[in-house]
Amino acid sequence: MANVFITGAGRGIGFELARKHAAAGDRVFALVRDTTKSGDLTALADGSGGKVTIHRMDAGDLKAIPAAAAATGDDKVDILYNVAGNTGPLNNELETDIDWDGWDESFDLMVKGPLAVLKAFLPRMHEGSKVINFSSQLAASTWPYGGLYAYGAAKAALNRVMRSVAIDLKDKGIIVVTLHPGYVQTDMGGPNAEITPDESASGIHALSQSLTIEDSGDFFKWNGDRHPW
Repeated sequence: MANVFITGAGRGIGFELARKHAAAGDRVFALVRDTTKSGDLTALADGSGGKVTIHRMDAGDLKAIPAAAAATGDDKVDILYNVAGNTGPLNNELETDIDWDGWDESFDLMVKGPLAVLKAFLPRMHEGSKVINFSSQLAASTWPYGGLYAYGAAKAALNRVMRSVAIDLKDKGIIVVTLHPGYVQTDMGGPNAEITPDESASGIHALSQSLTIEDSGDFFKWNGDRHPW
């Protein structure tokens, strides 16, 4: 049994990961911004026999993250998923005012937040602990399209930050990776995306079981392939 911590666990891929890890017999700490808006997750927790518990953590509230992490107890951290994210500003910022507040929110949630969450849980990690950070194909220089400036920049920054963290934690045996979860039928991806949250979570769950220290610092796809960067 592994202790699994998941930000953004209230819906989409985060919820499906919680469901899969619970089904595998793991202890799941579901971290959500608003505990009153997680109906499916509440039902999962209620029927889990204590395997799944719900905890408040706003992954974009940097000052509150340490206390939120401490409130989950003192169990060791075997797997940490940094899932929480947003799309950032969607308007064409070359034709309108640049939404700097939106940029700040995106970087707090998707760059600073994952680092703050990792740091808050780091004292409870051990050799073999795994930190899996949700990035995007937009983070890669191979992405051939424009737009989504804040989102793409934040995910590229996340990749670079976590590669540095992976190097610095390698001697401790802590595995840190980033991944593209696929183009998924979530609130962010929309109903016409390529794969379902269940398909994405299935691949990511399998990847979480296979990662070794030699993989630390790499960028993966949801199906376990390495993503060109």
